[in-house]
Amino acid sequence: MFFMEQAWGVWASGSDGRSTAELLRDLADGVQARRRVEVEEFRNVIAWADANVVADLEGAATVRDSYVDTGIPIAGPGAPLVSEFGLTELVATLGRSLDGGREHVGKVVECGWRLPRIRDAVLAGRVAVWRALRVADLTRTLSAEAASFVDRNLAFALPTCTWVQVERLVAEAIDRFDPDTAEERRRDAHDHRHVHIEARLGTDGVVDICGTVDTADGTDLDHALTRRAKELGRVCDLPLAVRRAIALGDLARHDLALDLQIPDPETGEIVRTVPGRKVELFVHLTDTTLTDAALTGMGNVGRLGNTQTPVSAEQIRQWCGLSGSTVIVRPVIDLKDHVPVDSYEIPDRLRTRVLLRDHTCRAPHCQRRAEHCDLDHNHPHAQGGPTCPCNLVPLCRRHHRAKTFGYWRYTIVQPGTYLWSSPHAQHWLVDHTGTTMLDPPRTVDPDPEPPDWVDP
Repeated sequence: MFFMEQAWGVWASGSDGRSTAELLRDLADGVQARRRVEVEEFRNVIAWADANVVADLEGAATVRDSYVDTGIPIAGPGAPLVSEFGLTELVATLGRSLDGGREHVGKVVECGWRLPRIRDAVLAGRVAVWRALRVADLTRTLSAEAASFVDRNLAFALPTCTWVQVERLVAEAIDRFDPDTAEERRRDAHDHRHVHIEARLGTDGVVDICGTVDTADGTDLDHALTRRAKELGRVCDLPLAVRRAIALGDLARHDLALDLQIPDPETGEIVRTVPGRKVELFVHLTDTTLTDAALTGMGNVGRLGNTQTPVSAEQIRQWCGLSGSTVIVRPVIDLKDHVPVDSYEIPDRLRTRVLLRDHTCRAPHCQRRAEHCDLDHNHPHAQGGPTCPCNLVPLCRRHHRAKTFGYWRYTIVQPGTYLWSSPHAQHWLVDHTGTTMLDPPRTVDPDPEPPDWVDP
């Protein structure tokens, strides 16, 4: 009993002297404060959307990749179109990526215009913001009548109903008010088949596989894995689940080993596929890498380029040593080199340097992989800017457009570090550590003349 009393005494107060009861009360106060801040942000985003509506619908759905500030739909039918360039600045202010921020703002706008009863319940504090946004995510594809049906039936029940009930209500709304869509979804179910392979965090060299396939295909795969696993059981004593996983790899390697001859549809030439897997190694060296590795025995961890997950050197050796593998070795690339070319087009050797230096879009909070981005000439090529890694920066298409046509600007502080300025004079520093909003803002260059969509 004495030990239990002592143990309770340890937990009864925090390191700052507050008792457990006081800590719980302070935590409860913090939860309430956080909810009030979330509701206020919810209210402000709705007000922002109301102030940034693009009312001219002509061409709004067809204009792409131009200097026009296109009104874009981010919520369901009946919700307003909002300024594309204005939305870019809003999501940066919210500290979100362009895709994630657009998704978030779209759900708030969905609540604000198409779910008015749920919106009012949020503003009154009866429904948590996250619950309302989760419902909005389900209703954005519904017709106005179906969304109104969901709004009427959930406004008072949402705080207590389960998500299974919410999803059933949404399905009922589709069946009631949009039966053609319901039937189309059923017919198109097979179009959503997929197989997803995702590497785990860590250096264990395994991946998770999940997917949705045709029932007959899934049955055939299951039978094939079971048959191969039984055959493996004759020569090893590994567990059945492990043997099934090995069998799946055997099936994949059997496909890689096929030496197919395929006629080119345009030239008629016979194209022979190269069997086996290809491995391309990038070895990153710094001034201290070799010394540190020699002194500490480290330096034995790699990273998969297609998943950005770590992998052990031993696992890389096994992959490279597998029969039929092709290992590509390239010359050493010094990322500090200045290797300009005269043309506007960017050679692959320069693109590779930029992608190895900047792994993602370099706009505030954007995480789009650099391989899927444009390479922007920071100082325009037409104005004498060189085609050189020191003047090339990966920007996703939307941030590239915002910089070119939307009065966003950035300065290269040094390669890999960028100072951004938005149309409303907000500033962010973007480097290898992430995005930092600067307060007070820093001066980048003289303020440009504001675009039409910026309030004076």
